[in-house]
Amino acid sequence: MTRFLMGVSRIFLAVPRAIRRIWGRSLWVRVTLTTLVLSVVVVGVLGVSLLSRVTTGLLDAKERISVGEASAGLGEAQRILDAADTGPSTPSASRLVDSVVSALAARAGSPSTFDVLLLSSQPGGDAPERGTNLVAESSVPEALRSAVIESQRQSWTYSEIKFLDGRSTPGLVVGAPLLVPTVGPYELYYLFPLGQEQGTLDLVRSSVLLTGILLVLLLAGVAWLVTRQVVVPVKAASQTAARLADGNLSERMKVTGTDDLARLATSFNAMAESLASQIRQLEDLSRVQQRFVSDVSHELRTPLTTIRMAADVVYDDRDQLDAPTERAVELLQNQLDRFEALLGDLLEISRFDAGAAVLDAESVDLVTLVQRAIDGAQPLAERAGLDIRLVTVEQTCSVTCDPRRVHRIVRNLIENAVEHGDLHGVDVRVAQNDEAVAITVRDFGVGLRPGESALVFNRFWRADPARARTTGGTGLGLAISLEDALLHGGWLEAWGEPGQGAVFRLTLPLDRAAGFRESPLALGPDGEESADHSKPPRAEDVVVDEPETAAPSPAATFVINGSEGKR
Repeated sequence: MTRFLMGVSRIFLAVPRAIRRIWGRSLWVRVTLTTLVLSVVVVGVLGVSLLSRVTTGLLDAKERISVGEASAGLGEAQRILDAADTGPSTPSASRLVDSVVSALAARAGSPSTFDVLLLSSQPGGDAPERGTNLVAESSVPEALRSAVIESQRQSWTYSEIKFLDGRSTPGLVVGAPLLVPTVGPYELYYLFPLGQEQGTLDLVRSSVLLTGILLVLLLAGVAWLVTRQVVVPVKAASQTAARLADGNLSERMKVTGTDDLARLATSFNAMAESLASQIRQLEDLSRVQQRFVSDVSHELRTPLTTIRMAADVVYDDRDQLDAPTERAVELLQNQLDRFEALLGDLLEISRFDAGAAVLDAESVDLVTLVQRAIDGAQPLAERAGLDIRLVTVEQTCSVTCDPRRVHRIVRNLIENAVEHGDLHGVDVRVAQNDEAVAITVRDFGVGLRPGESALVFNRFWRADPARARTTGGTGLGLAISLEDALLHGGWLEAWGEPGQGAVFRLTLPLDRAAGFRESPLALGPDGEESADHSKPPRAEDVVVDEPETAAPSPAATFVINGSEGKR
């Protein structure tokens, strides 16, 4: 029973979500339903107004005729009573009442258009009372009787006319006082049935309802057809744009006619042609640039090797040189180291751009790999006076990956945190769930400004261009780390706030083919998930070969294992 109730509740929750999804995604549905609802409202208002006017007109006419007939009947009854009072002998009360009712009933015609009730106004008396066609005394409301007796004037109201045989019908009751000689005060009531008017109103109501339904359906159909003429070309344009976005640059819209939509399709096709031409030009230029970088990097290795050999010879004999020359030789050696690192990173980036990077995957213990990276960064941490802490509950964490690339990522992140940390040190966490493993590196330094958590992965990006590169990096460290993470099917993300430090999180899937939905570790301070952090960057989202500039920042440049990354 519990499972059944849970299933029913899920169905009830899923239906509104499905309706909201259809409403949000389909312009066709929104326009048609909006037209339908507005048509229902308009037709409903018009129908109610029409019925109200028809009802008022019928009842007003019926009221005028009924009140006039009742006034005439009251005058006729008074003449009959006056004539009986002036005769040689006064008839009995029963005969007087019967004669009045008979005379008035004859005025009703055949079939009868009204009924008559003659009721005595004396409470508890034995005065005779008469009526026509078995009409019941309860047909006259007490409020009407009180109004007639107290005002001594003609009064009327709408009420249900009841008969002694159980029948009833809506009607109009008109009453007036009447004095019967030798008997006393009476009330004369005319009861006009409204069955015919009710039938007319029912006919009008059903006609208005049927006409309204047909009109609403016709309006909805018109809206559906008109919207279709607009939505179908727009939908075709959307599908064509999606195929263009997927790389099918030859996709074009079908042009039919010469109307506005045809001109839209023509303009769209011209735009697509222009974009395709520019994209092809950019692809050609990108390939030329990538080829140029790769060729230059390879060609520079030979002269660099020669220069390195000569510089090493001079550097080994620097003790025999004078002080200025010795200093120049040391600077030359440092710049050659940086030049070699830059060439290595450029060649690595060229392999990624050419799609030639491959994984040499094997099963490794991630905790051991992280510990090795921490040990390698200890000399840099000692010079900075910081502690690197491995904060993890995982004793072992097995994952299939390329250990060289993952070690390079972790080493870059740790040395970056050391470079930009403060005396609080650096925290490294490792965790695993059923789908993925994750590593976070947390420093407590200057942090990142809003928007920089995504820019840090751009090539050659620097938050503060005026800051000097004190450690000789190349500006490609984080870009290469991002490509290594994406090559594993993983994420490399960043979080930071000014004055609160930064967190970098690497997440790798246990099964690259299956992927994963969430990281085992949160991205934020103290292991808490940040409400404002960048989504996992994709390779196509990374800005290549275009240095970014921004406002000065307390921490703009950092070194990752000889490769200069930027915040």
